[in-house]
Amino acid sequence: MDIEKIYKENGAYLEGHFLLSSGNHSQFYLQSAKVLENPNLASELADELAKIIAKNGVEFDTVCAPAIGGILAGYELARACFKRSIFTERVDGKMALRRGFEVKKGEKFIICEDIITTGGSALESAKLIEELGGEIVAFAALANRGFCEVANLKNGRKASCKLPLDKPLFSLGNFEFEIYSPENCPLCADGSKPIKPGSRSK
Repeated sequence: MDIEKIYKENGAYLEGHFLLSSGNHSQFYLQSAKVLENPNLASELADELAKIIAKNGVEFDTVCAPAIGGILAGYELARACFKRSIFTERVDGKMALRRGFEVKKGEKFIICEDIITTGGSALESAKLIEELGGEIVAFAALANRGFCEVANLKNGRKASCKLPLDKPLFSLGNFEFEIYSPENCPLCADGSKPIKPGSRSK
């Protein structure tokens, strides 16, 4: 499956000057909502991701996704695997489990995102699930931004990856974009102003 081609064909591979959630800047951004707005395509992607996870022998009970970006990807993965789907969300800046969702002691979880960059949000969700008695067995994402090692792709791991070394990450593809600190951004040096992804439609 050519995930890069899919993102480009669906207007989800954006080029410009973007302010990332980390505070850094990038010339490229993956807008997964443009891919996941098509239910048939979302189903196809999740089915492929489910096959990869099954091929690697990972057994789990539930998929948990960090809101908001991971909700659709996590739900579709759970559907493809015939598992339960829940999500965490930020309350006063901290990940929380709400809406009546519960975690059973020893329940096995995959944390699923649409995009894994450094894995910060996924790790926050994982820690919350563990605090509630659950067990994290793996992480998953439609696409990986090149910082974390993907078990099925065998790419390298960068120092900025926040995911634990002892839990595999599965993804449909790997994208490697240059990311700049605001003080060292060549786009800023050229006089461009960064936009926060999602603040405009294109």
